Amino acid sequence: MRIITIVFVLLYGICATAQEDKVRPFDVEADLFGGTILEHNPDISHLITEHPTGVMLAYNRKTYGFEPWERRYNFPDVGYTFVFQDMKNEYLGELYSAYAHYNFYYWKKRLQFRIGQGLAIATKPYDRETNFINNAYGTTVLSSTMLKLSYKKNNIFKNIGFQAGVTIIHYSNANLKAPNNSTNTWAFTAGLNYFPKAAEFPEYIPMGEKTPYKEPIHFNLTLRGGANQSDINNSPRYGFVTITAFVDKRINHKSSFTAGVDAFFANFLKELIRYESIAYPDGDVTGEEDWKRFGIFVGHELHFNELSFVSQLGYYVYYPYDFEGRFYNRLGLKRTFGKHLAGSMVVKAHGAKAEAVEFGIGYRF
Repeated sequence: MRIITIVFVLLYGICATAQEDKVRPFDVEADLFGGTILEHNPDISHLITEHPTGVMLAYNRKTYGFEPWERRYNFPDVGYTFVFQDMKNEYLGELYSAYAHYNFYYWKKRLQFRIGQGLAIATKPYDRETNFINNAYGTTVLSSTMLKLSYKKNNIFKNIGFQAGVTIIHYSNANLKAPNNSTNTWAFTAGLNYFPKAAEFPEYIPMGEKTPYKEPIHFNLTLRGGANQSDINNSPRYGFVTITAFVDKRINHKSSFTAGVDAFFANFLKELIRYESIAYPDGDVTGEEDWKRFGIFVGHELHFNELSFVSQLGYYVYYPYDFEGRFYNRLGLKRTFGKHLAGSMVVKAHGAKAEAVEFGIGYRF
């Protein structure tokens, strides 16, 4: 599972940064940050002791309109971010993380919004014997999402500039192994940037006349899978399969709307039902409950060339066993290959509580 995750992250990063062979200017950033761990779950309150600090380094490759999608999104950057974070807690330790990211610009390119997805290494994950206090990270390798909003100014003094803002960093293993209460760090950032070839930056290619674009409704089939476990520490890990049928309607160059049905076959639920029926014989779980679930959903895809950002909200219409509530959501990335094939990596969750990372392959009719 960890190897597959690494391959997907590298694939998306390569696709994002190597879309054509033309040489592009770049800048680099270095930030210091400090903040606090948000108490999104009372179960991690004992881990919030001091204010975490860290260092953030970034490489930003500039775009100036060779591809139409670059012009539609106001010439974003694509690049990589490395983060070192000291959680200031002896049980959480330190984290080293790396991300592939997009930077989007607003307000005459002075306001920068970054979204990054990647992997993190926890130096002190949960261990039943040596670090059972850490109920946030059940594995050494974690998935991580970063959002960063900054005021940025290049070339204040020669090629050196300045940026400052706020960021939030999420660490979780998406229930690959319990415990998985995760952490969210809210922090203030400030630092310097260096633009080595600012004088050679080419002219932006203008957008030109906007042309309408739409597609007819298409039918899609997607098969997703992966592995996860319940929230019971040291419980076994089981594979799961999700079958999805949906329709999509492309309304313009940027957006598609989707709606469909899901069939969930999560083996960890079968084991969880059996466990609860034995561990709590006087409870409501008898052991005869069906572990399968069926849902309906609506969603949106935000398109960046062959890549798109997927967001969905669903509701279980068949829900014989109560697990985290009837509503579910998905967020993630999708990569198309030609007109019909697509690969995806999405996080399925119930609110802020992740259930699994789903790796999928789909066909569009």
